[in-house]
Amino acid sequence: MYVTAIYSIKGGVGKTATAVNLAALASFSGEKTLLIDLDPQASSTFYLRVKPKIKTTVKKLLKGKSSVEDQIKATDYVHLDILPSTFGFRNLEPLLEKMKRPEERLREMLEPLSNIYQWIFIDCPPGMTRLAEAIFYASDLIMVPVVPTTLSVRTYHELRDFIAEHPLRPGSRCTGFFSMVERRKNMHREILNDWDYKKEIFCKTSIPYLSDVERMGIYRKPVVAFKPGSDASAAFAGLWAEIKKVAKKDGNLSD
Repeated sequence: MYVTAIYSIKGGVGKTATAVNLAALASFSGEKTLLIDLDPQASSTFYLRVKPKIKTTVKKLLKGKSSVEDQIKATDYVHLDILPSTFGFRNLEPLLEKMKRPEERLREMLEPLSNIYQWIFIDCPPGMTRLAEAIFYASDLIMVPVVPTTLSVRTYHELRDFIAEHPLRPGSRCTGFFSMVERRKNMHREILNDWDYKKEIFCKTSIPYLSDVERMGIYRKPVVAFKPGSDASAAFAGLWAEIKKVAKKDGNLSD
């Protein structure tokens, strides 16, 4: 089981579109994949045509009194399942604050799934919170979408500083990638041209800002499903290839 979180302190940077398309690509390879929608807005759940509802409480899930496997739902794609969001996920933060070892709770919740899924992707809500720390601890890889603007880059560096002061779990790592890129904008071009990919621990693949990505809300499908030959699909495929390379290098995939 390899857990990848799509996370950012900021909202509106393309987290959900990335999570949905990466999960779809993983499932298209024939490997059992789970997408976890932890954002109360339930956008990933909406894109995959699933109702934002679970049959238990968030508190019972976190305490292990309800099986997370029982809350998982199938999607339109054979090898792709989803743990749908629910408005109750807005209570994750206050619940974690009251628990012992809050940073370990999410990982413990996912451990029973290790023999079922090879790939797990987490669509994370924005914000630097106790939930974010739990997501970090649960993840093998944290993918941070960065829009090539001054404020988004600044936010990314703030996250890197936080991780430097609060190291990740041994064996896990964090990397960024450019998202919602518009090369016709001078600032976007300048930041991309001047970026030091090795120093910043950054993916080479960038995700363009294209109308095909926005149409996910119309078709309620991943771009890689309704327009597989598009530039957007090619970009997500490139990012997926980089994740597979990292996962193979880490040797964290179970048979």
